[in-house]
Amino acid sequence: MRKTFIYVASALLAASGLSSCTNLDETLYDQVASGNYYNTKEDVIRAVLRPFEHGYWSIQSRQVLNEETADQLITPTREDWWDDGGRWARLHRHKWLTTNGEAQSEYNGCFQGIMQANLVIEDLEKRSARQFGFSEAEFNNLKAQNRVLRAWFYLRLLDAFRNVPLAVSYYDTSKNSEGQVEPQKVYDFIETELKEAIPELSKKTSLGGNQNLEGEWTQAGAASLLVRLYLNSKTYIGRERFNDCEKVAQDILDGKYGVYKVADRWDAAFDWNNETCDEVIFGFPGAPGYSHWHYSADMYMWTVPAKSNEWLHDKKNKAGGHNIKYSCSPSFNSDGTPYHFELGMPIARFKDYPSDVRLKKYRNLGNSQREGMFVYGKIQYTDDEGHTQYLMDHNSKFVLDLRDAVGRFGGMDGDRWLASGDSKLENGDDNSGWMFVKYPLYPDGDAGQTQADYAEIRLPEIIYSLAECKLRKGDAVTAAKLLNSVRKRNYPSTDWATALYAPEGSAHLDMKEMLNEWGREFFAEGRRRVDLIRFGKFLDSWWDKDADADNHTLIFPLHPDILGANKHLVQNPGYESGR
Repeated sequence: MRKTFIYVASALLAASGLSSCTNLDETLYDQVASGNYYNTKEDVIRAVLRPFEHGYWSIQSRQVLNEETADQLITPTREDWWDDGGRWARLHRHKWLTTNGEAQSEYNGCFQGIMQANLVIEDLEKRSARQFGFSEAEFNNLKAQNRVLRAWFYLRLLDAFRNVPLAVSYYDTSKNSEGQVEPQKVYDFIETELKEAIPELSKKTSLGGNQNLEGEWTQAGAASLLVRLYLNSKTYIGRERFNDCEKVAQDILDGKYGVYKVADRWDAAFDWNNETCDEVIFGFPGAPGYSHWHYSADMYMWTVPAKSNEWLHDKKNKAGGHNIKYSCSPSFNSDGTPYHFELGMPIARFKDYPSDVRLKKYRNLGNSQREGMFVYGKIQYTDDEGHTQYLMDHNSKFVLDLRDAVGRFGGMDGDRWLASGDSKLENGDDNSGWMFVKYPLYPDGDAGQTQADYAEIRLPEIIYSLAECKLRKGDAVTAAKLLNSVRKRNYPSTDWATALYAPEGSAHLDMKEMLNEWGREFFAEGRRRVDLIRFGKFLDSWWDKDADADNHTLIFPLHPDILGANKHLVQNPGYESGR
């Protein structure tokens, strides 16, 4: 059984007055519902929550597919580590094979979640609210929760594979398609499900964060999925729906679906108490000792050097140890020559506005506070005996001096370079690439350690989506003001004249800069591939990647095991030869 999932269960009862309801705050559930399971109100809550735990776990496969195949994050070899049979190089260069199963976890994970949601939806349809002491509004809210979760899974499948089966029943498989359906049918299903569910869902009515609504699909959360669907409509079904995206996004900002507000710090939405952050629209609740999947290896635990537990003093962290997996794609060749790629080079793009507070070197300040997002240079710390030390590579051969380049630099100081440039994924070491901390890595004994919830949807996503829609139709002034409403928190007010977009500052906004700004605000949040495709850039070249020969890599192949399990499935175009 996977780790139990801590859930504020009373959140799912927020559709109407709850004074007569059983107090279920902070109840732990980890059991799967069965046919004879529903005996009490608590049983219903447990069943409703089970697919959410699976959904939380499944974010790991999406992170790998959407970041490793894009231009900002890389996993270079670290001398004797991280070759893994060329897996990360294949993802980076878009050379994956059908037999490697790079996307198998995403496919299987999403459909497992869909069938879990189908089970709950159908079980509740067979039962009545009165049977368990719910009001009709409460019971409808519970059913709507899993309809939205199911739509969330389908949106991911549509994005990654485009051609997938449509399964709407757990018990009556005749209602499910035998093979794949047209992307339009999946698209229409998602849209209908979300629109029908929204009126049944809770609405956040005041500031102060989601609190016990954290983990619940609220009206704003479901509407936000419509924004994602409409923003990428051209990608999914070949038809633009930017006007629809603009309308729903504006309704969210106007408070039609609840009350939200951009935080005054970039890191508030990722911090230990982010259930109180008003920019988090939907988040999966996490806690130490229970589920905290975003602190897993494929997410944010392995975005710092391997021996970072010595520096961060989190040797007892229940999320496990660190490893040196993710780095930023380089801005410099290994001989110190700067690159001039249009894509990638995220550190250079952050440095376009050098006073960005996120560029500060990450450090914990005590009392569940931190500053900075990036890890670079030499990393000094005080050991358990009070001595000053510097973090070393995973083999303890040299002091780390992380730089914005990929090469075998060994013990060279960061201001020295290799004699010649041969920068590629296979030639890396522990010094290759800046690293980062998105969710805080607080030390042992800190009350905030791994307490952060996973912010799946933030208000800035809605603001940026609306800004992009405005920019696409030529309204750069409104787009700039929308972006600035978020961006201003990243720069000292004394620099706003140069850091903000015109007319509120002197920075220039166009479509190229819009994509750059998506990359800064949502750095390492598991969406970069999606944005590159929408901007027509995913097939282009960047560091250590040539332009794709054709467009078949816009979607992923089905693994032979998936095809073998259903004779009605066919391989996605371009992968028929097994390449």
